[in-house]
Amino acid sequence: MPYGASETRYSNMTYKRTGHSGLKLPLISLGLWYNFGGLDPFENGRAMARRAFDMGITHFDLANNYGPPPGSAEETFGQLMKKDFHPYRDELIISTKAGYDMWPGPYGEWGSRKYLLASLDQSLKRMGLEYVDIFYSHRPDPETPMEETMSALDSAVRQGKALYVGISSYSPEQTQEASQILRQMGTPCLIHQPSYNMFDRWVENGLLDVLDQEGIGAIAFSPLAQGQLTDRYLNGIPSGARATKTERVWLTPADVHRNIEKIQKLNSLAEQRGQKLSQMAIAWVLRKPQVTSALIGASSVAQLNDNLAALNNLSFSQEELNQIDTILMS
Repeated sequence: MPYGASETRYSNMTYKRTGHSGLKLPLISLGLWYNFGGLDPFENGRAMARRAFDMGITHFDLANNYGPPPGSAEETFGQLMKKDFHPYRDELIISTKAGYDMWPGPYGEWGSRKYLLASLDQSLKRMGLEYVDIFYSHRPDPETPMEETMSALDSAVRQGKALYVGISSYSPEQTQEASQILRQMGTPCLIHQPSYNMFDRWVENGLLDVLDQEGIGAIAFSPLAQGQLTDRYLNGIPSGARATKTERVWLTPADVHRNIEKIQKLNSLAEQRGQKLSQMAIAWVLRKPQVTSALIGASSVAQLNDNLAALNNLSFSQEELNQIDTILMS
């Protein structure tokens, strides 16, 4: 049966301006880092993407290497565009990135002009798109001049292959340098995508101030700390959880054991607020005015719905914020 988007899709989502730009993003965006690869069931990803758009999530975030295997998440999204979302292209904000290892040889990763623009061409082909809305440098390159990396982003816009550009995981100093170079080129940096959650607060040590000064938005990835800030690990590590997997070690059993007492205390506070821990964690990330959107992943429609319910209570009292800080520092 052909997909028809919900007519009420814009009724319940809030949209926030990205930095000083004219672009608004939903407070919650959907990332395709996990669960949309070639090894994952297509219909499950399809159901999540449909539900997301029906609930007002207009922003889908990808990267060249998302899968597994690398590239397959973009291929999956290309199928979704062809089968379901083609009529709604102008209602979508689609982003991709390049920076991590993608193909063999010296031109398959980092930040050279050669790699970034070749990767973007490949991404567009996999997704069946003429352009992406946002193209990112996925990580800073210590060996390539910043001017070369930013020039490649600028070229992507001037070639009509991207509408906006962004950076990910750049330090405050690198962010300021990148922003100034791009502004001089006439292609302002729209957005920064850093990791940010209760267990990973590095952005509060200067980056958010730079984003304020430069008029750049932020979209926070891993707001749930790879699933730690959910009810999944309250009683230890269940079978099949991300912390048990070894193919991509972003979360280890040691991480969970180190944080388990904090997770349990945070969960109690969330219950007092009438929320699940995951919902409170998303709301906590969004409390910062510089944060435009929280970038979530999902493995099921039910999990997606749970995360979207964070929008029902985004406010914190100063006492609650103090309690969270006390727990995190314990």
